[in-house]
Amino acid sequence: MDEQAPGRPPLVVVMGVAGSGKSTVGQALAEKLGVDFADADAFHSAASIAKMASGHPLDDDDRAPWLVSIGGWLADHDDRGGVVGCSALRRRYRDVLRAAAPRLTLLHLDGDPAVLTQRIAERPGHFMPASLITSQLETLEPLELDELGRAADLTTPVDDLVTDFISHLNPTGARP
Repeated sequence: MDEQAPGRPPLVVVMGVAGSGKSTVGQALAEKLGVDFADADAFHSAASIAKMASGHPLDDDDRAPWLVSIGGWLADHDDRGGVVGCSALRRRYRDVLRAAAPRLTLLHLDGDPAVLTQRIAERPGHFMPASLITSQLETLEPLELDELGRAADLTTPVDDLVTDFISHLNPTGARP
């Protein structure tokens, strides 16, 4: 695994299921780090959005071009750093992102499924229905020991999550 270069802004994926706070935490983290933020939802095709909106989970064929696009954004931001809010539910999805951006660090927002369902139900105008939370939780593969990153409780206040994560970023590439 490539190491974070000293003085180089990090590349971070804030990951988790729908309703975990990826966009909120990701935006706050990017602002604090002084880097760009991208929401992976913006990389979905119209067909994938329609599929999820109708209550059907995406399959690996749906996700493949989406992951390649996100990986491209990360690779384009390698020198200046960046943060993406992206579900990155399976190890193999994270491997696609890492192939494009080897120094990627992950922040997994994890927590109570009831909190996730409540957050989705209270989020107006989003294409992801609360009914897909179960499917996402079944798909989710927690970070493995060899993956650079850490998990955090999604109910922790955003500023505390950001401060804690930044305090654990290590320019040598050690696990945060």
